[in-house]
Amino acid sequence: MKQNAVIFRRFVLTGIAAAAFLALAMGCAANTPSPTAAPPTAAVAPTNAPAPTDAPAPTDAPTSAATAANAPTSTSDNPTAGTVTLTVVPGKSQAGYRVREQLAGVNLPSDAVGTTNAITGSIVGKADGTIVSADSKFVVDLTTLKSDQPLRDGFIQRSTLNTAQYPTATFVPTSASGLPTTLPPTGPVSFKLTGDLTVRDVTKPTTWDVTCTPTSQTEGTCQATTTFTFEDFQLTQPRVARVLSIEDKITLEVNVTLQVAQP
Repeated sequence: MKQNAVIFRRFVLTGIAAAAFLALAMGCAANTPSPTAAPPTAAVAPTNAPAPTDAPAPTDAPTSAATAANAPTSTSDNPTAGTVTLTVVPGKSQAGYRVREQLAGVNLPSDAVGTTNAITGSIVGKADGTIVSADSKFVVDLTTLKSDQPLRDGFIQRSTLNTAQYPTATFVPTSASGLPTTLPPTGPVSFKLTGDLTVRDVTKPTTWDVTCTPTSQTEGTCQATTTFTFEDFQLTQPRVARVLSIEDKITLEVNVTLQVAQP
């Protein structure tokens, strides 16, 4: 059980770079004792007796197609071999936005915050440390975003995000950087996760600041944030009666629980 916890920690805390997880898993397999070879026997002194003339000639080792078919297949021939998948636990995950605004009748600016629990997806990593982008994606249902202001929510749904036509936002991770070479025995680890973010019909490379912490032998939590301007994704700033001004910066926040997918 302790070994499983170490494997999961190594995988999650290296920012979902599956190489660490697989390296440990393979290392555990490599540590399995191999059969002990029989000790070499002493050489037998040759005798003067003639060798039998009717002994059958040695035959070559079988080289049939059946034997070749039973040979182990290289992982390079199977792109899905040697991968590990982490999947979002929906009931324990949340995504949302944060924008600084100035409301009428309020002396100080405050943050407009909208959130949703409708986040799904998974991330797949290979033994060489790369992320399998073709099989990795996170999806947020934007139609379920809610804040403390229904008027704001209505404008964002209709004008800013146009969720009737573009109901979801997606993020496809491609790489992780800034990972420590040596993991601490306990506590979180921070790194950067880069990938392609799509909002409406605009896709741009985006880098997230991520901190991950294991919470059990099979789960871990990750907090991720990234910022961009409305113009970056060609979004219309909200315009409602109560809002006097709004900053041209959007912060996306994700608090996600990831679980090792069962094979």
